[in-house]
Amino acid sequence: MADAERIIRIKTVLARTGLSRSTLYRKIAEGTFPRQVPISVNGAGWHESAVNRWIANPAGYHAEDVERAS
Repeated sequence: MADAERIIRIKTVLARTGLSRSTLYRKIAEGTFPRQVPISVNGAGWHESAVNRWIANPAGYHAEDVERAS
């Protein structure tokens, strides 16, 4: 399990992207930011690799493109 995918929580996502919470959720609704993954009944996080792909190209990120590539 050396290469296990990390799940990061919202505080980390906000710090790494520089987005506000409301902008983050708006972008998720628009499909221009990765969706959360459930990690418990009341908790969710993001795949670190998905957030890194967004950071690498925020203007060119579209969730549909990533889902088709998977």
